[in-house]
Amino acid sequence: MPYRPCMGSPLVLLDVDGVLNPFARPHRGYKRHRCSPNGMSFKLWLDSRHGPSLLGLAESAGAELAWASYWCDNANVWIAPRVGLPELPFVPIPRFPGAGEGWTLGAWKARHVAAWTQRRPFVWFEDEPDAAECVAAEPDVARHLLVRIDPMTGLTDAHLASAADWLRALPSDRA
Repeated sequence: MPYRPCMGSPLVLLDVDGVLNPFARPHRGYKRHRCSPNGMSFKLWLDSRHGPSLLGLAESAGAELAWASYWCDNANVWIAPRVGLPELPFVPIPRFPGAGEGWTLGAWKARHVAAWTQRRPFVWFEDEPDAAECVAAEPDVARHLLVRIDPMTGLTDAHLASAADWLRALPSDRA
């Protein structure tokens, strides 16, 4: 069955590096991939079981999946087909201006994520340590759960279960 996003529904936001692509050599199930978005070469560890699990999570919650990663639309080309996801919408996160501008990486990303969600409730699978505090500080941000991922191990079944529990507990009116 093709993926059909539920506009206006809760969001399930996905980071790539540290979440779907752990930094340490992962356990069985992960496969090494090479890719070259924008001419830059990367070696990634990806698990093809993540896509069906994430699609199942979104479907069971009536939620919409989207990328919340610096990969932006490149995630649809280089990540989605390798983990079993269709093309997804993405948060357009501009290049990090650097700490010299007064931003942390987590705060910069959180700013753009919060604005893009447009007051929709969301779960965000993210590994930046300050992202939860930063997204909560954004004005008019909706109910949300930042599922903090250890970037060395990446996304686990326990993370997915935590997100599923939170999504099930949302009020049916989504207010």
